[in-house]
Amino acid sequence: MHPAPSVIFFTVFSGIGFGLLTFMGLGFPNVFGWSAFTFFVIAYLCSVGGLIASTFHLGHPERALKAFTQWRSSWLSREGWCAVTALCIMAIYALGLVFFKERWAFLGIIGAILSMLTVFTTSMIYTQLKTVPRWHTPFTPIIFLIFSLASGALLSGEAILASILIAIAGSTQIVAWVVGDRVFKTSGTTVATATGLGTIGSVRAFEPPHTGTNYLLKEFAFVVGRKHGIKLRLISIGLLAVIPIFLLIAPFSHLLAVLAVISHVAGAFIVRWLFFAEAEHVVGLYYGKR
Repeated sequence: MHPAPSVIFFTVFSGIGFGLLTFMGLGFPNVFGWSAFTFFVIAYLCSVGGLIASTFHLGHPERALKAFTQWRSSWLSREGWCAVTALCIMAIYALGLVFFKERWAFLGIIGAILSMLTVFTTSMIYTQLKTVPRWHTPFTPIIFLIFSLASGALLSGEAILASILIAIAGSTQIVAWVVGDRVFKTSGTTVATATGLGTIGSVRAFEPPHTGTNYLLKEFAFVVGRKHGIKLRLISIGLLAVIPIFLLIAPFSHLLAVLAVISHVAGAFIVRWLFFAEAEHVVGLYYGKR
């Protein structure tokens, strides 16, 4: 799949923002007043900024509001409702922390649950697509959720918990890559099943449907070289998990904490780029891409 920058920015930063809101809702870090205000500003800039970025790849961004009407059948619509509700509840919760120096725990827990539901609904936009076998596995929502929690713990200053969650996120991502590399082949989808001609004999493409490129090839048949893919995976795991964990277990300093966040976010961007770039759509079968 063609990795659109706006979608990568959206999935990474909305996950970070809602992950931080989740920990804020659960009382981590235990801050009030202007300190709490600072954390909420960071969380809202990431989450709202990510949601806004998600509209940039739309042909008509002004029609995005219409998505809210399709909540019965659309995970995109459910994501919108969860996001708006979570942000509104967490805003009320923030008022108590910032201006009244009181923690309204019930609102915080509800907001934390809705924040995680938002991340889950985002992941289901991709998980539901049977036409992209690499995404159509339980690993997609698991990765989205664990990445969000890991980044939320990191930004909330929970160093030990963040180290554990980051290690789990990195390990889970490696397993997801191993499984994802095999899932297209084991899905049983071939040119024969795609065309429905498998019952009458062996099916192969005689020649490409056309000599030039088209929208389908541009958006759904993006190819990453195997050597480049392996290098990017190694780099991403190093930035996402290895470096941040080493920085977190070192004696604490604000500089090391900032470097850990920067490294983790950079690794998340590469991982998410690969998430899209390595995803094979079954339409590629018609163009001899597999």
